[in-house]
Amino acid sequence: MTKICCIGAGYVGGPTMAMIAKQCPDVQVTVVDINEKRIAAWQTDDLPIYEPGLDEVVKEALGRNLFFSTDVDQGIRDAEIVFVSVNTPTKTFGAGAGCASDLQYWELCARRIKEVSTSDKIIVEKSTLPVRTAEAMERVLHSGQTDVHFEVLSNPEFLAEGTAIADLENPDRVLIGGHETPSGQKALQTLVDIYATWIPRERILTANVWSAELSKLTANAFLAQRVSSINAISALCEATEADIGEVAHAIGTDSRIGPKFLKASIGFGGSCFKKDILNLVYLCESYGLQAPADYWRQVVAMNEYQESRFVKTMLHSMFNTIAGKRIAIFGFAFKADTGDTRESPAIKVCRELAAEHATLVVSDPQAMEHAKLEMPELADEIEFEVDPCKAAEGAHAVAVLTDWKQYKELDYQRIFDSMQKPAFLFDGRNMLDHQALFDIGFEVYSIGKGKKTHLK
Repeated sequence: MTKICCIGAGYVGGPTMAMIAKQCPDVQVTVVDINEKRIAAWQTDDLPIYEPGLDEVVKEALGRNLFFSTDVDQGIRDAEIVFVSVNTPTKTFGAGAGCASDLQYWELCARRIKEVSTSDKIIVEKSTLPVRTAEAMERVLHSGQTDVHFEVLSNPEFLAEGTAIADLENPDRVLIGGHETPSGQKALQTLVDIYATWIPRERILTANVWSAELSKLTANAFLAQRVSSINAISALCEATEADIGEVAHAIGTDSRIGPKFLKASIGFGGSCFKKDILNLVYLCESYGLQAPADYWRQVVAMNEYQESRFVKTMLHSMFNTIAGKRIAIFGFAFKADTGDTRESPAIKVCRELAAEHATLVVSDPQAMEHAKLEMPELADEIEFEVDPCKAAEGAHAVAVLTDWKQYKELDYQRIFDSMQKPAFLFDGRNMLDHQALFDIGFEVYSIGKGKKTHLK
């Protein structure tokens, strides 16, 4: 039986390994992490992350060929293939602060693998890493005197939170990068064969290690670029009374452009887009490529502009003062169907509203605890209420910041009746029926579609 160990039981490692275990019952998968609470949660009905369909996948394989453990060393020693799926956040100190990846956890992981391994292993980079990081990993693994050989592969993840299980079960592609040597190609084929158990071979792409590493950063940068591009046009739509929905539909029907990621909103969030773009910026600057670095940095700048512009619209619309006014925040996760709040646009929006002395009430079906952790300096000033209808009681405004399906199904007549008048609704996701809300009596503001107001 092939034995796999994954170091890191987070958003990538947990779901990916659960799917491999489900699809490959003849492969033993062990997920290891030093976080005892997280490892324990993976073995209960209350998983440490929320992802639709994940609990069913875990339950099918748990205890059969899927195991979770805090014994990192034993997991590494027993495995033939070791996936490295540790956090690689943006550096907050030293050279490259604010852009470069912080690789301290990754390097500690590599050194641990080298220290405890007693047999040859295939090491798979699953974390998002800068291009040519595999070279540094190999230098760590093969430093000093050792008879153990490590072959490093790059297998970047392309999961979208909220649809991760579907992405794993039926992916657009799986990318594996290996060295163009006999041992590199043999290791690559070993991993290809595992994925080919359930994924058509033509969707399993192979490349050299450096191309695979760079493809992950590039994919996220291109997707974020589309979001920032349509949001830039949304500002122009509001100024010219064009409709961003109509513009997006018109350009999306062009087969050269396509319709995906052309939905105007308050901006992108999540753990990947901003981090990976800034990583790309740092790489470009490191190689003396300042013009490409400036180009990609602007994608992030446009995203931050969109978040601030949303707050300015709220402030201007509500008579240039929101001090003491109750504002209900519908949604704090960076997108629907996840509890993840990392880099969520709601963070900046709430902080800027709080700076204007607004009274905030945050509601989200999955992200309440994470929301509290994201804004510790405001924890005593912000009210948290799971029920959005209760959150809106007595409010001057509602701001929809996450595209949860249930927000479409709320009783907005009841919400309107319970609010202060005039009752403002700011749809940061362009997901509601604006005409219906206007007919109820709301002052309705959306992204790139102008306003519907009863005020003269």
